[in-house]
Amino acid sequence: MVSDRHPEDIAAPRAARVTRWWPLISGLAALLLTVFLGYLVVLRGAAESTGAGSLAIDRAWMIWIDQFRGPILNVPALVLNYLGAGLTASLLIPALIVGALLLARRYWAAGYYLVATILTGGAVQLLKHLFGRMRPQDILVSVDFGSFPSGHAANAAVMAMIFALLFPKIWVWALGAAYTLAMMLSRTYLGAHWLTDTIGALLLGAGIAVVVWAPLAAKLDGERRLRRSQQ
Repeated sequence: MVSDRHPEDIAAPRAARVTRWWPLISGLAALLLTVFLGYLVVLRGAAESTGAGSLAIDRAWMIWIDQFRGPILNVPALVLNYLGAGLTASLLIPALIVGALLLARRYWAAGYYLVATILTGGAVQLLKHLFGRMRPQDILVSVDFGSFPSGHAANAAVMAMIFALLFPKIWVWALGAAYTLAMMLSRTYLGAHWLTDTIGALLLGAGIAVVVWAPLAAKLDGERRLRRSQQ
């Protein structure tokens, strides 16, 4: 019977091959690029005589985006700030997502989401303390220690990539990309992060999502096919 089969038994051949090398290599490459970028912004920023540890591109971007600050754009930026911080980001949203996946009997998917999300949060804090980069001076919201990488943007990136891999639809990719980009823009708009902080966060979140997904690809694809065949 279909219900007695293991997820990996009915996974698409392409999903089974994913467990080999290329996704793991590409994900690890993204993580290495994150670390490289962190060292670059700290070393180059420290070498420059102005900018308090920022790069020229960071300062130019901050000047450009500062001209758009105002009551209208403050609202969506503050909403995104709320969604990506505190108990909302660390407890409420993950609980809702995991609960929905469990109700849909996507048990491997729920585990994948939890592991990738927790690893991303831990990696963000590790890199923040490793690099200790100073934040911009004109910040509109409350922030914690360390500017590189952006925790909000990393969380958005890992969530978007997870959903794109679990639900391989163009509209899922588009929504995830739009949400991640909006979060990245909002962090610089609010003055909470430099542009390179958000780029590093994008690489970090996407890289971890892919690295964790690679060995589980066959199980996740097979589980999706099993649940779809039972509907």
